Amino acid sequence: MSLPTPEPGLVIPYAYLWRHEHRKGQEEGRKVRPSVIVLAVQNSKGGAPRVTVAPITHTPPAKDGEAIELPPRVKQALGLDDDRSWIVLDEVNQFAWPGYDIRPVPGSKTVSLTASSRRGCTTRSSVGSSNWPLCGAWWRSGATNQFDRRPSGDRRRVH
Repeated sequence: MSLPTPEPGLVIPYAYLWRHEHRKGQEEGRKVRPSVIVLAVQNSKGGAPRVTVAPITHTPPAKDGEAIELPPRVKQALGLDDDRSWIVLDEVNQFAWPGYDIRPVPGSKTVSLTASSRRGCTTRSSVGSSNWPLCGAWWRSGATNQFDRRPSGDRRRVH
């Protein structure tokens, strides 16, 4: 399986563990969904990079500001369906790249739905505003529902 370098804007198929699933004691996400990397930090000691992903869902946000809708042209570029979808901003998962929850794209030998954020698929301009990275919106949202996905299966809350 071909593994891209993790970078903000990369969209990957990922077994996302929702907060409500974690609270019920689940250790694995029940569904593989596209998720966007919002942060990738290289380990200064040469270890695996730490990656933070936000899920993409068909469920509309309960309140404004909790998610950003993906425009149809972005969904098309990613090879996603035509239904409306949102990037959730108020919860994320963290893991050491590549982790055990990423999956190959169906019918492919890669885990990347998009080659890079440089395609413009995850810039704010692609969702109708000025040209700044989507991860900036995530940071400003005050996302606090992060779970550290450790190789041992242990999930710890990240503050």
